[in-house]
Amino acid sequence: MLTSLAIRNIVLIEALDLAFGPGLGVLTGETGAGKSILLDALGLVLGNRADNGLVRAGEDSASVTATFEFARLPDAVSAALAGAELEIEPGEPLIIRRSLKADGGSKAFINDQPTGVALLREISGALVELHGQHDDRGLVNPRGHRMLLDRFAGGDVAGVAEAHAAWKAAADRLEASRAAITAASAEQDLLLAHLAELTAIAPEEGEEQRLALARADMQKGEKLAEELEDLRKFWDGSDSALAQMRSAARKLDRVADQHPLLAEALAALDRAVIEAGEAEDKLAAAAEALLFDPEDLDRMETRLFELRALARMHGCQPDDLGRLMLAMREQLDAIEHGEADLAAQEAAAARARQVYLARAEALHSTRVSAALQLDEAVAAELAPLKLDAARFRTAVAVMDEDRWGPAGMDSVEFLISTNPGADFAPLNKIASGGELSRFILALKVALAEKGGAATVIFDEIDRGVGGAVASAIGERLERLANTGPDGGGQLLAVTHSPQVAARGGLHYLIAKSSTGTVTRTSVLQLDAGGRKEEIARMLSGAEITAEARAQADRLLEGV
Repeated sequence: MLTSLAIRNIVLIEALDLAFGPGLGVLTGETGAGKSILLDALGLVLGNRADNGLVRAGEDSASVTATFEFARLPDAVSAALAGAELEIEPGEPLIIRRSLKADGGSKAFINDQPTGVALLREISGALVELHGQHDDRGLVNPRGHRMLLDRFAGGDVAGVAEAHAAWKAAADRLEASRAAITAASAEQDLLLAHLAELTAIAPEEGEEQRLALARADMQKGEKLAEELEDLRKFWDGSDSALAQMRSAARKLDRVADQHPLLAEALAALDRAVIEAGEAEDKLAAAAEALLFDPEDLDRMETRLFELRALARMHGCQPDDLGRLMLAMREQLDAIEHGEADLAAQEAAAARARQVYLARAEALHSTRVSAALQLDEAVAAELAPLKLDAARFRTAVAVMDEDRWGPAGMDSVEFLISTNPGADFAPLNKIASGGELSRFILALKVALAEKGGAATVIFDEIDRGVGGAVASAIGERLERLANTGPDGGGQLLAVTHSPQVAARGGLHYLIAKSSTGTVTRTSVLQLDAGGRKEEIARMLSGAEITAEARAQADRLLEGV
């Protein structure tokens, strides 16, 4: 619940620190004293638009800090904070601060951690629920009526959501398969042509590299063969250097015994002839190895170019052509077996739809039954609120299938008829401001046991009524304030009714004062004597009479 509110430099408020407790707290004061400023300030920490016109005249900036304390954070708040990666220790207060500058711009913090205003708006619904005569949110907005009825009914909304997700997933898979088969069928002839072309060439992984290396070797060998041919004159023919060396060796052999040096020269020459002969053999072998058939080179180049051309056509690497063939075969197989797979998926989607339908129909029945109970509970609250002729109805209608969703197949809307014989219509279409506020109160009382925001605020719900009706409103506000875990709910009411004010456990007086040209709004928490004087003022006006004080005593004693 809201435990404190600190306001700095907001419009007429210079500095204000308020403490709140459980139960019913009432805020009173003369018209124009500044009650709306408090609500505007609270709205800032709940994510409302930052209007720099709220900054007090002559100040550069303003701020509002609200502190909420819980035995356990509401699940919606915990989930939102976790999603934003903000950490709050168990039992730690939730402190929201919003600052804004006079020249525009604002900043938001949760427990001194910077955050976005969107997060404040996301968690605000679980923190504070505000109702006024011109409320266009909360209980008045039809978009929230189904959730409120489900909270009252306790139906299996989670089971319906789970079944809807399964049905949607099955339907999406079926649609994707149909689209894939349709697309594949449209390309079947082209797939067959491409596959035939790839099958004919039968690409092998690594083949392109092997062909490229072999082709390079052949081209290199062609050039080397020409150079070897130039070397042939050194060892081939009678005039070659080798032939002349052999001739010289024979001549030297005839005279080698004439001198030891000649013998040594012959030995060296013989070795040179032997080495030269080995070189001749190597050169001949190399020339033989470099020989190739030009037709082989042509065939190799043709194969290489075909592989590369196919790869370019299909936008892949030559080594991927084999895998591409497999993918094409799988596509063709999918076309051939697609009808059987499609039939199985259609059956699965139909089964998922039936599961969803069964759960949604059960939820529909729960809603219809709960709607009658809610109508009775609200009707019981209308007469004491001087809405005797009014009727309340919770309309539950099955929507067209294209609007079914995780919350089921129903639309839910709260309708009223304010006069006998009048048609039912939406809450905010036919009710006046005062009637609407009382309808909201009746509905809140009927829904009170089923939970809601931690703090509920009613803004001048009693405007235009008095006497017994005001007393009935006060009694219901008090009862609603004490509805919560262990009776620890919290409700704040901005009121002009002494009957409502007398019900408050805490009473705050909002007053405006002027000093020279400076006007300030202040808030004072009243003690027992102060409460009596303020309620007497509310009863009598500017001049507080003894009778007004006596009547104030009676009101305070009667609660």
